[in-house]
Amino acid sequence: RYFLVGSNPAETKYRVLKIDRTEPKDLVIIDDKHVYTQQEVRELLGRLDLGNRTKIGQKGSSGLSRAVSAFGVVGFVRFLEGYYIVLITKRRKMADIGGHAIYKIEDTNMIYIPNDSVRVTHPDEARYLRIFQNVDLSSNFYFSYSYDLSHSLQYNLTVLRMPLETLKTETTQTRQESFDIFEDEGLSTQGGSGVFGICSKPYEKYVWNGKLLEAVKNTVHRDWLLYIIHGFCGQSKLLIYGRPIYVTLIARRSSKFAGTRFLKRGANCEGDVANEVETEQILYDASVMSFSAGSYSSYVQVRGSVPLYWSQDISTMMPKPPITLDQADPFAHVAALHFDQMLQRFGSPIIILNLVKEREKRKHERILSEELVAAVTYLNQFLPPEHAIIYIPWDMAKYTKSKLCNVLDRLNVIAESVVKKTGFFVNRPDSYCSILRPDEKWNELGGYVVSTGRLQTGVLRTNCVDCLDRTNTAQFMVGKCALAYQLYSLGLIDKPNLQFDTDAVRLFEELYEDHGDTLSLQYGGSQLVHRVKTYRKIAPWTQHSKDIMQTLSRYYSNAFSDADRQDSINLFLGVFKPTEGKPHLWELPTDFYLHHKNTLSLSQTRRSYTYWWTTGVLKHLPLPFDEVTCAENRRKLTVKKFHKYEEEIDIHNEFFRPYELSSFDETFCLAMTNSIRDFMPKNVGIDPSPFTVRKPDETGKSVLGNKSNREETVLQRKTAASAPPPPSEEAVSSSSEDDSGTDKEDEGAVSQRSTPVKVTDTGDNTKITENVVQSTKDVYGVNLSDVPSEDDLTIYTRFVQLGQSQHKQDKSSQQFCSKHHLDRVINLIPISSFSQDNIYEVQPPRADRKSIEIFHAHIQAGRGNMQPLGKDDFLMYREYIRNRYL
Repeated sequence: RYFLVGSNPAETKYRVLKIDRTEPKDLVIIDDKHVYTQQEVRELLGRLDLGNRTKIGQKGSSGLSRAVSAFGVVGFVRFLEGYYIVLITKRRKMADIGGHAIYKIEDTNMIYIPNDSVRVTHPDEARYLRIFQNVDLSSNFYFSYSYDLSHSLQYNLTVLRMPLETLKTETTQTRQESFDIFEDEGLSTQGGSGVFGICSKPYEKYVWNGKLLEAVKNTVHRDWLLYIIHGFCGQSKLLIYGRPIYVTLIARRSSKFAGTRFLKRGANCEGDVANEVETEQILYDASVMSFSAGSYSSYVQVRGSVPLYWSQDISTMMPKPPITLDQADPFAHVAALHFDQMLQRFGSPIIILNLVKEREKRKHERILSEELVAAVTYLNQFLPPEHAIIYIPWDMAKYTKSKLCNVLDRLNVIAESVVKKTGFFVNRPDSYCSILRPDEKWNELGGYVVSTGRLQTGVLRTNCVDCLDRTNTAQFMVGKCALAYQLYSLGLIDKPNLQFDTDAVRLFEELYEDHGDTLSLQYGGSQLVHRVKTYRKIAPWTQHSKDIMQTLSRYYSNAFSDADRQDSINLFLGVFKPTEGKPHLWELPTDFYLHHKNTLSLSQTRRSYTYWWTTGVLKHLPLPFDEVTCAENRRKLTVKKFHKYEEEIDIHNEFFRPYELSSFDETFCLAMTNSIRDFMPKNVGIDPSPFTVRKPDETGKSVLGNKSNREETVLQRKTAASAPPPPSEEAVSSSSEDDSGTDKEDEGAVSQRSTPVKVTDTGDNTKITENVVQSTKDVYGVNLSDVPSEDDLTIYTRFVQLGQSQHKQDKSSQQFCSKHHLDRVINLIPISSFSQDNIYEVQPPRADRKSIEIFHAHIQAGRGNMQPLGKDDFLMYREYIRNRYL
């Protein structure tokens, strides 16, 4: 037998799973559902060790040995022999959301369960195992023990605020429990010592190990089930005058119709599209962790292939294979299924930003545009006009080549209109400063306003052909616009507007570049070819050679390695299940019928061509159906009751670990990307604000050392706002890093960055370090002389003598002086004295009775007079002793 012993982070509570190894092909797992203490689990393992020794009383041989230590169970999988268990053996913390840690899987271990004595070998088992392990679990798979990564922050916090009475009456505790979203936040009851936590089912589309956990989902306790997502997760710290704001980017890749670039295009028969990724940017004030007390904001957008039946034939070995429409779909059946899913999850309006080419010599990408327009027009006939799908076509490639238009300017206009329509999520009401200083853009903002804040209704869906380079730049611009609104809603900036070349936008751009590179590697086989800098025309000349290499890498990957990766994904996600007597995975000519279920059996129910949405969705729009309180959604939730002193809901001990030795070097919040350390120029003593525009080449990583260079930098910063644009491109040095990629087409366009200034390059630059004290000339722009001049000293001496003689009185005459005479000489008024009508007059704060009692008790305790302990104090102390020592 294998014994799987799991514990909570504090190692005070344990659960035990027994896995039978005598079955050659079946999985037999026994979960006794009992929670053990540390002492009980030691005794249990000691008895097992003693009972399984070869000879009674023998000390040399152990009856129980540790096979592996792990951080979680990914799942159980079987090919043609027995079952394997997949365990997470290494993890790395990637982000923190309100005290809930998000980890990246660094390494895994697969252990074969059946014993060698009962193993039935199969010649193809090793090949299947190798294909399964081609899905590298150590690259971009994420999990969290206490936060549901498959849902958005808006969903998670909306669930947390659901009325407790409705949940208690209509939800029953079942054995088939699922994800524990916010146990440690909980919902306080009216009086009493009970606290309620809510468990929710994960959103299956974004869970990648759902099939691996299917065999044990109904037999083991939900604490064993660890759901993982695939995509990207990154977090950076934006320091605003020392106040920590965490900017988090989470991308969830869909596990439905998943695959590689040319092998998965368009949509399947169930409305799931290829390369579908939900990107969520979360912003919160890290000085307050709790979900109920802190300030949290999020914005969600989606990318995905054009929802039609289309493909590209890669057998021709062409860089751009021709696009073909595989099936006629006059009633937009597939698009209807896809947009129905989106209405349920996001609400309305759904905005499509289509970036494919509109004008081509040979019809290629335009085929998709024409079909998509027809599908959206057909579907919009039956929707109410206020909830219609909004279609925005914009040929990004054409605008990039145009001499009269700046791509990012136009994208910024689109982004503003999109964010105004959808709004964004924030868990607190509008701040008082936005009422004092109202902004026009803020008043026009859409979304859904509730008493506790704002909800995002609807979503932007961006697509090009591959949904990689152009899509990532467009998503960045929309995200940048939403970030400005998020910062404004938390009261951190005075206008919802962010400029390029500020530390905040650079930090956000770096996050989006990493996000784009990661998703591009997963789907396309290479990093991004065109980046934000490419479209801003400020990419260095060395970037062009890198772009060529990335293009070649992408071509090689698509031509030679994508088929193997597709097989691995199909096996990992359970799309293909190896069966005796049927063709093997590598013998299949195509995987088309695996992803399109209607090719194997016809559906008994046919959806309406006119009422193409799910029943009940339209009634709640613009709110998403998944987030409204209705009987169907309540069935997905389970309520669990806790005692208020239970360790499981103590977020302070869970996060800060007061009894554990911590090293500052390993602390996550110190190691993460920091706007001051990584982006703010080290030689700038003028303004540490992350919203100040810097020079394009001026970052925390590039420090100018020479004094003349430093003076030129200060001069540049002072005059950048007022300097006219350069007369021609030739006037700027071609070796300048900022302008190497600038085209003549930029003339007349509104520049989104500060005016480039040629910085002379001296050979003997001496680098200055952070700890060198700068001169007053560098910081303030003036030099202080060592000794004041003689004239200045004379003026100062006269000033001092005047002050002394003003109050000088002859000692003999002072006693005969009248009071009125003294008042005329000097009349001192205490500074704290205000007249009745003075605007500075203030009332001293009044302390309430409870505060005064606490203060008196504190004073008495200092003198050694202790107050008698109450019933609550005894209960708390008893719980503390029991959890800590028993």
